[in-house]
Amino acid sequence: MWTLLLDHMLSNFLPFGNLTVQHEDGTRRRYGDGSGPALGVTLRRGATRQLVLNPDMALGSSYTDGLLQIDGDDLPGLLALVVQADMQGPAAWWQGIARAARRAARMAQTLNDQVQARRNVAHHYDLTGDLYAAFLDADRQYSCAYFCSPDDTLDRAQAQKKAHVAAKLCLRPGMRVLDIGCGWGGMAITLARDHGARVTGITLSSEQLAYAQARVAAEGLSDRIDLRLCDYRAITGSFDRIVSVGMFEHVGTAQYQAYFSLIRRLLTPDGIALVHTIGRSAPPAGTNPWIARNIFPGGYVPAMSEVTRAIEKAGLWMADIESLRLHYALTLQHWRARFEAAQTHLPPHLDDRFRRMWRFYLTASEMSFRHGRQAVFQYQLSRRIDAVPITRDYLYRGDAQAGAAPAATPPAASATASDAASTAASTLAAAQ
Repeated sequence: MWTLLLDHMLSNFLPFGNLTVQHEDGTRRRYGDGSGPALGVTLRRGATRQLVLNPDMALGSSYTDGLLQIDGDDLPGLLALVVQADMQGPAAWWQGIARAARRAARMAQTLNDQVQARRNVAHHYDLTGDLYAAFLDADRQYSCAYFCSPDDTLDRAQAQKKAHVAAKLCLRPGMRVLDIGCGWGGMAITLARDHGARVTGITLSSEQLAYAQARVAAEGLSDRIDLRLCDYRAITGSFDRIVSVGMFEHVGTAQYQAYFSLIRRLLTPDGIALVHTIGRSAPPAGTNPWIARNIFPGGYVPAMSEVTRAIEKAGLWMADIESLRLHYALTLQHWRARFEAAQTHLPPHLDDRFRRMWRFYLTASEMSFRHGRQAVFQYQLSRRIDAVPITRDYLYRGDAQAGAAPAATPPAASATASDAASTAASTLAAAQ
């Protein structure tokens, strides 16, 4: 029965493509119209029932557990086909009902009070530093890079991202900057070292904090950078600039109003904030259950409409909104390649199952940005209508009006972060 149901689902789900499936009972069926690269999948005992009942969960679980085997391990090819087909709609009526239920429950599933937020962060970010060193750039930027050219190296693109963010902040030396979700410290160091800012950085990850503090000390910036293990809701004071890169995805819909109201309260009257976050260029949807269970508990990718509504209610100006289309697909392509190349160097406790799980996570994420409706949005926010120049010219030519910052760092300077990170390597190793 389960094989017949899956056969029916796949026949409706794949109007295009060229997928051959060897089912658990030994039968082989081809799905799609024969176009595109040939893909082959073999299902082991137990996979079929899971795929029928909950395909959004079972696809990742079956691959992780070895119940779904792909010819040539062409996971990118399979997930590209799945994401493109999924854009046409769910494979079965009960899958549509499940997605609607997750969408309706998205607020309850991402309440993320301070205790839960700390637990969620530890699940993902307090893993061994060797894992992140294996696939991130030298500066450990765990967020979308900025590619001026598809041929940019990952280190160059991440340096360009930080320069782009810094330009949008319109920084001047001595400004007080709050970095919400400071990660491993790369952004804080760049803003303090290259732009003369005084930075307060906060994170909920003890592993990240230890690494970042060691790096700040190695850079000789302890007098300009204060890093804390702290929830954003506990921050007080006043800041000229606020930056948050890759953290908003963990806030949760129930906290959006509080988050942006806090930003407004912490900003000086002429202050500027820059929130860089993954988002949906589509109506709201629930978090994929496999991602929520295994990778980012409490995480949620918001639709732009959900974010802008909260910004409006907080009384902030949306000085600029930029959509970084395909930049994260390119970033994830680099991460996936680096992760694959580092398999023999990962710590032994990251076993084969863990490696398949993370291979699926990185690959599925890349295909969602390449073929789905996900993008990265940068929201530039202010309290005053005239806090930011009225055109984007200042980002690229560095004019001085309205306190604009210099133009983004030219490509020749993009090795700075990598060189600095390498210089401090021995000190940082002790922090892991």
